[in-house]
Amino acid sequence: MKLLALIASAITASFASPTPAAELVHVMVLGTYHFDNPGQDLNNVKADDVLKPRRQEELEALASALASFKPTKIMVERVARTPDLIDPHFTSFTPDTLRQERDERYQIGYRIAHQQKLGRVYAIDEQPEKGEPDYFPFGAVAEYAQANGMGEKLKKMMATPAAETKAFEERQRTQSIAQLLLHSNEPTGFYSSIGVYYETLAIGDTNQQPGADLNAMWYLRNAKIFGKLMTIAQPGDRILVVYGTGHNYWLRHFAKATPGFRSVDPSPYLRKAAAKKGRR
Repeated sequence: MKLLALIASAITASFASPTPAAELVHVMVLGTYHFDNPGQDLNNVKADDVLKPRRQEELEALASALASFKPTKIMVERVARTPDLIDPHFTSFTPDTLRQERDERYQIGYRIAHQQKLGRVYAIDEQPEKGEPDYFPFGAVAEYAQANGMGEKLKKMMATPAAETKAFEERQRTQSIAQLLLHSNEPTGFYSSIGVYYETLAIGDTNQQPGADLNAMWYLRNAKIFGKLMTIAQPGDRILVVYGTGHNYWLRHFAKATPGFRSVDPSPYLRKAAAKKGRR
């Protein structure tokens, strides 16, 4: 009971004494598609080659716009093997790397970190080690659906993200990278992505609930990612997080709801980049 009283007192104090503006940690989550086509998602975008000269121009415009956020730290979707969470891949980065590596961690995260002379990039991803639970147990959802006459129901659920992927690929024909990212970072974009997860809650019964398990594990992964961010953040930091678009909803939720943190909408910066360099 004493512990609960202390926790309640701390929570009350946090509301009574809001974080001074100068000490707030501003977090901008930039959701992005995977530039290098790794094929690791349920619906994989066939990305246009970002090494093309015009795409490199677009990425320079994007980096310039995002740099005006004045990030003090940049964090990317990579697993670090050390407690300091420093991404070792950034140590060997040079501008020449941008002509070789398509990965968005290089093309956006490392590019901006190098330009801003930050010296390091942080890797905050969370993936299961041997013997740990799967953070994306979609296979169990599909197996249950097929075995219990819910296969067509699941198929209809998955038709929405599949259609969104196809529409994205069509937009690539006429839009710049900043325009593409602007569309996928709009609230309607990331709310629709979480909506698909919530629909899977219906896959199950009163005993087995693989859809609920999927949602719980996806939440857990994102909570651990943001927890890692919190171990690195310092009062007054301005953190740019470059991550797969599917993480937008939860990472922004944590940035918005966690005391001492503030979520920053990337849309104005993306509009700035889109206006500066759009495709013709």
